[in-house]
Amino acid sequence: MTAMPATASAFAIGIMRRALALAERGLYTTDPNPRVGCVLVRDGAVVGEGFHARAGEPHAEVLALRDAGERARGATAYVTLEPCSHVGRTPPCADALIAAGVTQVVAASMDPNPRVAGAGFGRLRQAGIEVSTGLLEADARALNPGFFARFERGRPYLRLKLAMSLDARTSLHPGVPTPISGQASRDDVQHWRARSSAILTGAGTVHADDPRLDVRLAYADWVRQPLRVVVDPSLRCPLDARIFDGAGALVFAAAGARGGEESGARPRRRVEYVAGDVTGLDLEAVLRRLSELEINEVLAECGPRLAGSLLVRCCVDELILYVAPRLFGAGSPPLVEFGAAGGRQPHFEYRDVRRCGEDLRLILIPRES
Repeated sequence: MTAMPATASAFAIGIMRRALALAERGLYTTDPNPRVGCVLVRDGAVVGEGFHARAGEPHAEVLALRDAGERARGATAYVTLEPCSHVGRTPPCADALIAAGVTQVVAASMDPNPRVAGAGFGRLRQAGIEVSTGLLEADARALNPGFFARFERGRPYLRLKLAMSLDARTSLHPGVPTPISGQASRDDVQHWRARSSAILTGAGTVHADDPRLDVRLAYADWVRQPLRVVVDPSLRCPLDARIFDGAGALVFAAAGARGGEESGARPRRRVEYVAGDVTGLDLEAVLRRLSELEINEVLAECGPRLAGSLLVRCCVDELILYVAPRLFGAGSPPLVEFGAAGGRQPHFEYRDVRRCGEDLRLILIPRES
């Protein structure tokens, strides 16, 4: 396997950008699989394209080969992730490329899944196919942050979504929910939910707001609904809360906690127990368990205490902050509470700043020490 030269041709970069754009079409639907795109080129012309849409359906390479037909023989495959080499829900893509007579594969990144992790490249090389990697690798990883985090760090990629007034307050009065963001910001949140594998919240938010935390896009009928997850150490959330409607929710509680028992053939709440007590859970253990459940990206929409715990325990990979042009005053609830877990001062750097209707949307990432 060879690395891409530092100065790849403009043509190769353009083709890989097209493959990445194709991969992004699966942004809301591929979970738990990665978003992958593939473009086949022969004699300087595109002869086939494809992207992975859903787990269990054909992968990007197979669809590109179908699109190309006989023109795939002698072609170069530009693919955003290493072709798989194992039998999962579908046959190995490496074998399909070999059988089609592809002569070169340009991949943006190696697959972090240990079942692949270089084995796909190895199978291609054994068949005499030239393999190179690293072209727009950062872009390919950014498209699948949770997939890489799950295999490389043993936990999902976690985004924390918060909304506040100009003075970093979240409502006018304690215990009284107050709309903060405008409609454009609320619509924007729906897209973050749609790309997430799970939505995480706390018992306090369930009690205060009774949220649904589902995807309500105009085309939500084909969008996979994320798993709803509640951190409820003492199992005090009422079973008739809206978050348990439909497919229900996964609840994490402290060992020994006892809550209301359910009746009926289809429980609305599935409970798993992790280390902790009624004051708080081992959030790292919660994330590890979500990784085991093939959860790639988590969107946390929660109150100030859970948000503060996630921040000081370094669980947050990305902070999405909506700032409304309003002032609530010093007596209003704060954005986050660090409590006993305080001591560490989370420090961020800006990744993106833009208007979102009448609000301002900030995207920040933790600054490495």
